[in-house]
Amino acid sequence: MAFPPPPPAAPLRLTDRDLELLSFLAEHRFALAAQLARVVAGSAAGVGRRLGALRAAGLVRAERPLHHAPKAWAITRAGLSACDSPLGPPRPIDLGAYRHDVGVGWLAAAAHRGTFGELSAIVSERTMRSEDRRADRPADAPLHGVRLGDGDPGRRHYPDLAVVTASGHRVAFELELSTKSPRHRERILAAYAADRRIDVVVYLVPTRTAAEAIRRSAARVGAPDVVRVQRFRWAGGRAPGEPARGREAHLSHGPAPRASRDAGRGAEATR
Repeated sequence: MAFPPPPPAAPLRLTDRDLELLSFLAEHRFALAAQLARVVAGSAAGVGRRLGALRAAGLVRAERPLHHAPKAWAITRAGLSACDSPLGPPRPIDLGAYRHDVGVGWLAAAAHRGTFGELSAIVSERTMRSEDRRADRPADAPLHGVRLGDGDPGRRHYPDLAVVTASGHRVAFELELSTKSPRHRERILAAYAADRRIDVVVYLVPTRTAAEAIRRSAARVGAPDVVRVQRFRWAGGRAPGEPARGREAHLSHGPAPRASRDAGRGAEATR
């Protein structure tokens, strides 16, 4: 359910925190107020009120994709202009990808708050795809996507999130909620193993079965040293989009943040 635009309001003076909220929204299809609160180290209620003001100014829009889900906030074209983002407006919310998009939002928010250690860059999938498609991109500029070895040099795979550690190592994150066929999974893993720019790829999976499948595939394509697999759980025991049973769900990695830091620190040894 999309919320109608509010009546026109007086011009809004944007603060540094507003620009931080808009910049994060620009990077993703949408975000929840609780995720944005984590990014700016504020309260969900306070951030929600400020989002309301940004919405009144036409800089963001709100939608409730599921009646029992929290509002999803997305940036508008005016919001992109306000924070000087080169990206285009995000696509509409896809219910089939809703759970995954919420999970990636929590992953990105955690990266922004230092969960994975000191980082020199955090790059969303939206940014990676946009930069690779730019018409003015220099011909010799490296592409973000890893090339799939299927004979078509134009076919590339993009991680859900990529970070560059303070030591200069690049770590890719994959939130794997659905089970891919072994052939498709191994093409992706082989692409990561062949790309010397990727030091570590961290797979976050919900089940032991999924974790074991990825480890077997990584071994088959010769990528066990590049791939880290970590199980995660949804806080509260329910995934986004499921009926509420108390507190709002968010992605809780358990030991995953520690594994991700280890991946970054060990990246030099694996390459």
